Order: sequence, then structure tokens, then C-alpha cells
Amino acid sequence: MILTRSPLRISLGGGGTDLPSYSSLSGGFVISAAINKYVYVAVNRPFAPGISLKYSSIENPESVDDIAHPIIREALKLFNLRTPQIEISTVADIPSGTGLGSSGSFTTALLKALYTHYKSPIHANKVAQIACEIELDKLKEPIGKQDQYIASYGGIAGMSFNQDGTVNVDPLRISPSTIFDLEDNLLLFFTGKIRSASSMLLDQHTKSLNHDTKMKENLDQIKEIGIQIGAALEGNNPRLFGSLMDEHWNLKRNRTSGMTNDDIDDWYGIGRANGALGGKLVGAGGGGFLMFYAEDAQSLRKAMSKIGLEELRFKFDFEGTKVVLSQ
Repeated sequence: MILTRSPLRISLGGGGTDLPSYSSLSGGFVISAAINKYVYVAVNRPFAPGISLKYSSIENPESVDDIAHPIIREALKLFNLRTPQIEISTVADIPSGTGLGSSGSFTTALLKALYTHYKSPIHANKVAQIACEIELDKLKEPIGKQDQYIASYGGIAGMSFNQDGTVNVDPLRISPSTIFDLEDNLLLFFTGKIRSASSMLLDQHTKSLNHDTKMKENLDQIKEIGIQIGAALEGNNPRLFGSLMDEHWNLKRNRTSGMTNDDIDDWYGIGRANGALGGKLVGAGGGGFLMFYAEDAQSLRKAMSKIGLEELRFKFDFEGTKVVLSQ
């Protein structure tokens, strides 16, 4: 049996510029960080021939083409199995639709497990590249590439999404004291709302393809703030990072309809009034997790608890997608 895990992520700046509809024309830049919340995938060769899949549903299809789960189907097609004899199971620390990049984490964990199962070593960059090919090219999801790359590599990185489709992943040079500061003062609170990233990003994707001027200007500004956030973190200035996040959110919230709502705006205002220098919704928007950088973490926690938002405590993951069991 092979067991892999792949970290979820938080986007710290530049999110949205990793969509090819923008980056293929202007180049994108995102600061992203892997966290110690994971998607796990187990691959096993059962005693009898056949395909057995266990995720939020259970499948026993007769062939790879009959698999309902699109990512699993496309991943298994890569191996040209004549007589499939495989069992795949998956569990996750956090449900999908919460803005933490679970789809990209699942795809990278699945690919790492399958390549290990079939005795084919594969580099982190190749895992991310194939994961993007499955989700963006084969399944035509209107999403970006940051999730697959940060899940595969781990750490806190600046990622450049080039016009030719290539991606450069550069770990940020951050002091240990700043990493500890971020782990103490960067707080996540669940809004209680789950949504599809694809549906949230479709409007941005369509407007970018249609060369919408306002969308391009918004994403240009988001990218510039992402670059400034990277400089602030490498300069070991988390307070500046917090302030830049507030600017980032004010741009992001106006990007598309449905990005925010009255509840989220109220919660954000409460956070800013109770110790947060800045914050934003993590992921595509519309729900998921509110992230704040806190000048006063305890006051912020008390305020969020009072309005019923549950905190998700985390630390950073620096290992990326990896095999945790092979036997």
C-alpha cells in the first residue's frame, strides 16, 4: 500500500493572477504558503481484479472510462491500464469548498501515490505540471495553478506564472522569527460557507478572455501588491504585510460579483476593529476562511468567537506532497 499526503494552502498575495486567462497575457505572481492540514490518498493493489474507489462516494466501475470522479479518471488514464486492479481511498483534514486549495492538493497527492505505486519516481515540479494539465487542460476548469505547485513543493514561496505557461517557484527568504510571528498572528476563521472555486472564478476567467479593461487593471494591481507582500516578508516586516493585505482585500472584493456579502463585510469590519491590521478571504471568495494578520491576536480571537466564527489553528508545511507509507 502507498499512502501520500499533500498540504492545503493559504494564498498570501497576488491570488487570481495565476489563472492562465490573465497570466498568458500579462504574467502572474502569487505568494502562497502550504499549511499542516492535509489531503491523504491511499493506493493499494487488492487481491481481485477491478477498480475500487472510496472518497465522498463509493465507486466500483468496470473500466477507467466509467469512473465518475473526473480527476481520478484522468489520472488513471495516464497509465494505460489494460486490466485494472487498484483500490484508491482518500480523506482530508478540511472539506473541499473552503478556499484552501483542496482540489490541487488532492490531485498532487493522487499523482504522487500512483507514480509511486507503479514504481515511477517523479519530481515535485512534474507532479504539479501534470496536475495542472489534468485540471486546467483536460477538465477545462477555470482555475489557476498556484494550488498544485505550492502543494507539491510546500513552504512559503513566490511563484511566477509566465506567459508561455511555465511556472517558477522561489522559496521566500524569511527569517525563523518572522515565520514564528506569522504562525502566531496569522489567524484563520471559518465563515461557515462552502462554495465552488470554479464557479467563483468563472466570471474573472470570462472577463479576462474578453480583455475586460477593469478586470485587467484590478489584477495588475493585485499582482503588484503580491510583489510588495513578498518584499515585506523577506524584509521581515509582518506589520507591513498586514497592512498590504487590507489593500489587497479592498481590491479583491470588487473584482467580481459574489466575492463578498454583507455578513463577510461585517465580520471583516469586526476583525479590523479588534486587533487585525488587515485580512482577506482565502481562495476564490464567497465563503471559506477569513484570514487576518493580528496586531492583538487575543482580542481578535475573542471578537471572532463572540460572533460564532471558529478558528483553524495551523503551522506551515515545508515538505510538500510526500509519501508517508510504502509497503
